[in-house]
Amino acid sequence: MSRVPGLVLAGLAAVLTAGWLALVEVFWLPLRVAGVLLPLSVLTAVAGNYLLVTGAHRLTGSRVVALLPAVTWLVVAVAAMVPRPEGDLVAVGTGGLGAVTLAFLGLGVLAAAVAVGRVLATPRRPAGPPA
Repeated sequence: MSRVPGLVLAGLAAVLTAGWLALVEVFWLPLRVAGVLLPLSVLTAVAGNYLLVTGAHRLTGSRVVALLPAVTWLVVAVAAMVPRPEGDLVAVGTGGLGAVTLAFLGLGVLAAAVAVGRVLATPRRPAGPPA
């Protein structure tokens, strides 16, 4: 029996979850409570990236599927920092919000890189039925 359909579904679920989470985090960047900037997007980026990558690897055993959430998150986060043709910019880089945006991108990428490094450092599972 082929594992390919299951891996494709798991990969699709990982991409959709990571894309949705990255989009929510980007729109949380300017979140303020009582006028105070709240870096909730930074915390969710770190936790989400680490947990999505390691979780995808644990569930599927596939390194490729485990890499998909990290790549998806990075694509969405960087796309939010590119001005649209109308001049709109979702993630800005000035003042306190710029510091939160920079922390969001830097720490989010760091968490994903650590998780991917751990996944790639784990020994491969032997092919065949589990013992």
